Amino acid sequence: MPIRIASLLPSGTELVAALGLRDALVGVSHECDYPADVAALPRLTSSILEHGLTPAQIDTAVAEASLERKPLYAVDGELLARLEPDLIVTQGVCAVCAVTEETVAGSLKLLPVDLACDAPVLSLEGMSWDGIRRDIRALGQATETTDRADALLEDLDRRWAALVASPPAERPTVAMLEWPDPPWFGGHWVPEQVAVAGGVDLFGTAGAPSGRLDPDRLVTEDPDVILGIACGFGVEENLEHLRALTAKEPFASLRAVREGRVWAADANALFSRPGPRVVDGAELLAALLRGDPVDETMAVRA
Repeated sequence: MPIRIASLLPSGTELVAALGLRDALVGVSHECDYPADVAALPRLTSSILEHGLTPAQIDTAVAEASLERKPLYAVDGELLARLEPDLIVTQGVCAVCAVTEETVAGSLKLLPVDLACDAPVLSLEGMSWDGIRRDIRALGQATETTDRADALLEDLDRRWAALVASPPAERPTVAMLEWPDPPWFGGHWVPEQVAVAGGVDLFGTAGAPSGRLDPDRLVTEDPDVILGIACGFGVEENLEHLRALTAKEPFASLRAVREGRVWAADANALFSRPGPRVVDGAELLAALLRGDPVDETMAVRA
């Protein structure tokens, strides 16, 4: 029988589709939106956060939930069991970004006996580009599509190597703003995207988590380029938040703001999700740092 897969995070859904298994998906998370047709599938998760919160309110709500040890997401265990998946895909990188393996286990533990779900859970753990590559291999092994995983990795590695082979004449300094209020810098694979694109990430460390950005340090470093990649937001939302941030001091006095080198990007598509499109993000960033035209559905000047 064909395999049945439940994906509880957007990057997992993207990876499943990239391995040619889109038709195997029987349910996805409430945030899964790529490929576009997964929107028609049953939604297995929900967020505890209210709609319409500002970035500052979201930051406060996340911090409060963390202190209280409350998960940010709920899993519909009954629906998950009724879909009878052969594999559940989740993650262990960030409790803020998507459902964790612990939340899945807690949701299934309380099910009635007749709804017992004993499908194996594959937790994707990639916190760096190599980690993402390992996740692709792990999913290929779990779904018996290792040949497809190898082919996908060969293509991604080729594109990554092409960026390494064509560095810019100068390496501009870059601030990757993963959250606008309060400001956070991007971590995990984002500094690697900056490096392979030909830039110098002033704040993030490859493989390490994102973190709060001290505004005074941002002023001191005065980056050549600022890119707004607020996690969970597309171009228009990031543009709105970035303009509000850079309209006030101390941000308004930064050289990148004064000289028009501030950009808003589609974080969901290019930077936030540890999947194949991380390479797309690196390629777009390389074009942006070279001054080449970029796809305005993916990034716009703020």
